[in-house]
Amino acid sequence: MTMGKNEIISSREFDVPRELVFRAWTTPDLLARWWGPRGFTNTFHECDIRPGGTWRFTMHGPNGTDYPNHSVFVEIVPLERIVLDHLSSPEFRVTATFENLEGRTKVTYRQLFKITEEFEQAKAYCIEGNEQNLDRLGLLLEEISS
Repeated sequence: MTMGKNEIISSREFDVPRELVFRAWTTPDLLARWWGPRGFTNTFHECDIRPGGTWRFTMHGPNGTDYPNHSVFVEIVPLERIVLDHLSSPEFRVTATFENLEGRTKVTYRQLFKITEEFEQAKAYCIEGNEQNLDRLGLLLEEISS
């Protein structure tokens, strides 16, 4: 994990082909299973994974708190990159890239916040939350690759 100006950058290598990683990011049923920190679940209301497509969902926290989310997909380059704008507060842009490493895949997850004050508040929970999110992705990838 590294940080830039208003940005949290996490990366992880997975021992699966990037086609499988990309599928986990672009198949709503799979995405709902791993998205979010440990202990969270999701209810997807709309998930139109294409440029301009809307993604509305509710994250259900382990303490029973619901977190409504609204995002729009900006760019999808098959097997290479997904860019989306999270329009709910706090506002940020996610850029996920998928790098082929001879059958393995490196995912780089960049979260760039629009407002510095929101970034300063969010980094307290987003840094660990993003790592847990990648942990959950890894568990799903192990499950669907076997």
